[in-house]
This record gives sequence, structure tokens and C-alpha cells, in this order.
Amino acid sequence: MPDYKVYIDAKPVKGIEQNLSAIVYDYDQDRLLGVINGGPTELVALNKTGDVTERYPLDGFGDIEGLAYMGGSRVVVVDERTQELSFFNLPEASQTIHHADAQYLSLGINLNGNKGFEGITYDAANDRLFMVKERNPRQLYEISGVGASLGQRMQIKILDLTSWIDDKVFATDLSDIYFDPKTKHLVILSDESKLLVEMTDEGELVSFRNFVGLLSDLKESAPQPEGVTLDNEGNLYVVSEPNLFYAFRKVSRP
Repeated sequence: MPDYKVYIDAKPVKGIEQNLSAIVYDYDQDRLLGVINGGPTELVALNKTGDVTERYPLDGFGDIEGLAYMGGSRVVVVDERTQELSFFNLPEASQTIHHADAQYLSLGINLNGNKGFEGITYDAANDRLFMVKERNPRQLYEISGVGASLGQRMQIKILDLTSWIDDKVFATDLSDIYFDPKTKHLVILSDESKLLVEMTDEGELVSFRNFVGLLSDLKESAPQPEGVTLDNEGNLYVVSEPNLFYAFRKVSRP
């Protein structure tokens, strides 16, 4: 993570005024997907320079904070307060997506209002989701077999991996998570600590970087970093509330 240098620094996303709270890479269409949480709740598509290209209003959905792309136009979003995972396919063109048409899985683990599941990511090769709970307590879960179970015979396994983060993720909260299919590593984002932590999919710490202005290459500290993802070229993207877009590329050390 320390080798990543910013090349788009705090760009306000036109057409979004507030509550940009998640981002993920759609490798099928080489674009980014984000979530606007409230006022109204929407899923949006963005290009790699942070411009909105499509909008999908989310009708009947709750407090959506997390978003993952599963391939073949399928996405999953997570409601922080109810800890409900909703699965649906994105239409080819902008249109409303109705909660009644989605499949869902509700977990309800340590429900405590606005401190629930903030981030979600998908490892397609092993058909497993990773999810982080924000705080009180911070938690990490793995759910395997979800993709194969949608519309088929259900064979789901849930693992509590919180021990991975108890001692190694030195952050006060967890706001997002992304699984990088190239490195097989997880990157975990903290809003309050303005910190990104990289670890293996076996829980070993690899690296970290921060988003504090004086301690990084950012002009100013990211106010509230809520979403993180990587694309197929290894570029790193972060979004911060209210509507700020950041892009980083890896620079070789001399």
C-alpha cells in the first residue's frame, strides 16, 4: 500500500451531493459501481475518472452501506442496520431496482443500529463473501457458497474471522473491505483512523497506508473514507463522504 501514489485527489463527483459510501470494480464492463446512502438511495456507475455514467434508484432498500460485484452483472448490497444481504442483477440501462425482486440473506449478528455491517467483498474463485462490522465490536466474517446457492441447493457456511483483526488491524472502526483476486489479499479501510490495511486471506498483515494529509501524498486528509476497490490494472480507488473521489497508482521504488 505505501507504493500507491495519488493521481486524482479529492475530486467532487458531479451529480452526487452527499452520502457516497461504497465503491467496487465491475470487471465485466471495466467501470466502477458506487452506493449513495439516502436522499434517495441509489446505485451508480462511474468511469475510472470519477464521473457518473448510470444511475439505478434502489426502491424499498434500507440503510445500504456495502456493495460487492459478483460477476455476470450480479451485485450484493448490505443493509447496515438490519444486516441483510440483497442479491440482484444490474439491468443493461439505468432503471429502478426494487427490493421485492431481490434475493436476500439476513444475519442479524450483534445488531446495534448504525454500527453494523459496513463493507462487503466477493472472492469469485472460491465463492465466498467477506464482511466487516463497523464497531462495538469490530468483526470480520466469511460466508462461503452463496453464489452457488442462489436459485440452487443451499450450502452456505459462515466463519467468524474476527481474530484476524483483533491484534493486526489497528483502527478504531472498519468501513469497507475488498478482496483483490490478483494478490489474494484483503484490503480493509477505516473511516475514523483514515487507514488502509492489507492482509493475506489467511489473516497475516502485509502493509498499510493512511489518508491523513500531513502524513501522506494527499493535499488534505480524506474527510470520511468509506469505500475502497482495485481495478484489473491494479489501480486503487477510494471514495469519501460527502462526494469525494480518489485514484492511486502503484509507483515502483527506485
